[in-house]
Amino acid sequence: MARPKEFEREDALKKAVGIFSDHGYEGTSTEALIGAMGVSRQSLYDTFGDKWHLYLECLQRYTADSIGEQLRALNSASSPLKGIEAHLNHAVAAALAEPAPKCLGISAICEFGRSNPEVTMVGEMASRMMVSALDLRIDEAKAAGEVPKDVSGADASAFIMATLTGIKVAARAGASAERLKGIARMALRSLAMTAH
Repeated sequence: MARPKEFEREDALKKAVGIFSDHGYEGTSTEALIGAMGVSRQSLYDTFGDKWHLYLECLQRYTADSIGEQLRALNSASSPLKGIEAHLNHAVAAALAEPAPKCLGISAICEFGRSNPEVTMVGEMASRMMVSALDLRIDEAKAAGEVPKDVSGADASAFIMATLTGIKVAARAGASAERLKGIARMALRSLAMTAH
């Protein structure tokens, strides 16, 4: 009997992620959550605790799912540079998958900055994981001669991370598919260019 309830919980959690992504924490009312999730107020409190605990669970789930998808894309090719290209293309495809693209991670950064330690911790853990994976692929690309040896791995990882964020924000601002693909191509080209 517990299994159907678990599926309902997962579905409700996904719907809450969408509402928080659209409106932020402060902009989301409990009434909006109840309506979107299809649960009663009591069920929401019994299952998730208060609005803040629901928000943190949504942020953690969204971040874990997003990191998993990104790591799969990054490590999908034997060529390190092709892996980075797949990672950038995944970001473009994900941004284009919805008519009104949203990202709970970026929404949380815009709303809280570094003012809330719990939100900051989720973001920092995700960032460390992604930067570590990018560092590895960039080192591999340098060893394979796909990226110039004098390129700073730390700078390159930070640049790719900033590009991924930029793609999401540009998509939300209405950038076309071709513009987003162009951003990804320029990022890849800048990595592969011979350093001066």
